[in-house]
Amino acid sequence: MVAQEARTVTLFDVATEAGVSLATASRALNGSARRVREDLRLRVLEAAAALNYSPNAAAQVVARGRSNLVGLLVHEIADPYFSAIASGVMGAAEKSGLLVTVASTGRDADREAVHIAAFRGQRARAVILAGSRLDDTVSLERLGQELVAFEGTGGRVVMISQSKLPVDTVVVENHAGARNLAETLVGLGYRRFAVLAGPPGLLTARDRLAGFRAGLAGADIHGDSVDVVRGGFDREGGYSAMNQLLDRGTEARCLFAVNDVMAMGAIAAMRERGLEVPRDMAMAGFGDFSMLRDITPTLTTVTLPLEDIGASALDLVFLERADKPRSRRIRGEVVVRASTPQR
Repeated sequence: MVAQEARTVTLFDVATEAGVSLATASRALNGSARRVREDLRLRVLEAAAALNYSPNAAAQVVARGRSNLVGLLVHEIADPYFSAIASGVMGAAEKSGLLVTVASTGRDADREAVHIAAFRGQRARAVILAGSRLDDTVSLERLGQELVAFEGTGGRVVMISQSKLPVDTVVVENHAGARNLAETLVGLGYRRFAVLAGPPGLLTARDRLAGFRAGLAGADIHGDSVDVVRGGFDREGGYSAMNQLLDRGTEARCLFAVNDVMAMGAIAAMRERGLEVPRDMAMAGFGDFSMLRDITPTLTTVTLPLEDIGASALDLVFLERADKPRSRRIRGEVVVRASTPQR
């Protein structure tokens, strides 16, 4: 006996099984902008499950002109800042029937451009770029050209960054958040500060340092009272920069690390030398990811709604194109914890 090849289940089969029209079945399964009544949608989903129906992805791309893919580019997925943003994008995408592919670029503009070109080839619905821009006009122009090419095929681009390119952007107000943090720390009685400032060409690090200095200047505390050490924008950068600061000596009584993972590295460096936060030096960071609740002492920081930022970026994908790029500004809130007690 010759075995018969299993017949491919079609959308028509699902519609027949559910007792609905082909158009209704298509809208229920393919995420159409036109809503399907909830009871009908459930009937279609049950019929699709019973028949083991799998949509033909290639056919959907042809029919729609786009896939249901969203490309998310982050600098480093292991960084809790970016993983929290990714969680927000993915949660919002699931509700809209979209799939998210995450790529980690290591802050390399060339790798960003390569990934965007790949998403263009896959006819992705949108690309979201999360992370600071560099003070590098050449790489910014090259990235801008790739984004224009992507949007030229009908895709959408949203950035979570500075407004440096002509696309919709979710802007984190780094300068204002750091300024408010400085004012808060001065209000707690601190007068001599050190800053682990991150790389000089990274705009987020630069904005946070400038904002912190502006907050101190408002209290008549100027540059000669602030020790600034540069380091990588990660845990190892904070660890190394803190060791440099301690090796050369400092009179600072409060340290500001321009992101929380740098602060964690700085705390580790202090503990290796038998120093404690806040006994020997108070400390504050920026970002407030969930793991901070587990470190001791709890860290004063500028809290950002990271998952909401990710969801907000995806929301911009669904808005009608505008004549000018839109910006949604996100301001952080200073949260005082045990690492900076009142003096």
